[in-house]
Amino acid sequence: MTAAHPGAPRSGVLPVEKGPGVTSFQVVAHIRRLLRAPKVGHGGTLDPDATGLLPILVGEGTKLTPYLGALDKEYVARVRLGLTSDTQDASGKILATRPVPPFDAAAITAALVRFVGEIDQIPPMYSALHHEGRRLYELAREGAEVERKPRRVTVHAITLEDLALPELTIRVRCGKGTYVRTLAADLGEALGTGAVLAHLVRSRVGPYRLEEAVPWATLQDARDGGALWPALLPLDSALAELPGLTLDAPQTRAFLHGQAVPAPAGLSGLARVYGDDGALLGVGAAQGGQARPERILHADPPRTPVLPR
Repeated sequence: MTAAHPGAPRSGVLPVEKGPGVTSFQVVAHIRRLLRAPKVGHGGTLDPDATGLLPILVGEGTKLTPYLGALDKEYVARVRLGLTSDTQDASGKILATRPVPPFDAAAITAALVRFVGEIDQIPPMYSALHHEGRRLYELAREGAEVERKPRRVTVHAITLEDLALPELTIRVRCGKGTYVRTLAADLGEALGTGAVLAHLVRSRVGPYRLEEAVPWATLQDARDGGALWPALLPLDSALAELPGLTLDAPQTRAFLHGQAVPAPAGLSGLARVYGDDGALLGVGAAQGGQARPERILHADPPRTPVLPR
């Protein structure tokens, strides 16, 4: 992925590192001030105590929020066995302590295997989900607990990175809506010890990697957007896993007016749609030899399309 060129309209995706003790919204507000951009959002909330990759969406990039949220993610989590808390992490109120047997790596790995694949998770009370118009964490802070229905999530892989009892470190690759805090707590119950999430780092979101993101120290020291604009990635970087569809001039005009356009018969589902000049027009939904506009963008300059992997 390459940064936006100097003459490009200022829309795109800015991968940054979020530091500890701040909310994702606070990071967005800080970057909005630095860039002086009217539209800035993020592509997936991180808890205040968590650190790591936070994709920032700038300008027309805010229209891609649903697609960023659907990308798979990777986390490195340090789990503390022998404790349970009301928030499922180490910063919460400790509810119980239990002894931790001398587990070896084989025993931990055998327990982790149970959580790979499509699994059901009960969302934690300390989460941003809504219940009757209120956030669950608001109710939890008032001492209330409400019934939460299990949600089906996908965990692609879990690997044991380090074992130093009573702590262990795991790498988790998962899909949308997975709570790593809940995964840690459920692992503790499977082992019979209880567990809390001691530390969490998000290392990847789709094609964006933490090692390529704007460092947290740079964000803290920045006084304007001078150090950030060069790191802005093109909008289609968020859609690189989708197949591409290039239109001719009449089809381009039709698509931008909300009309369906011809598509290859074998193309089905979402696709990146480019105009006759190479500009990204938006996202189309293809079926039965046609692609209808699902999301139209208006800020991209002509550029070479990103080829599907």
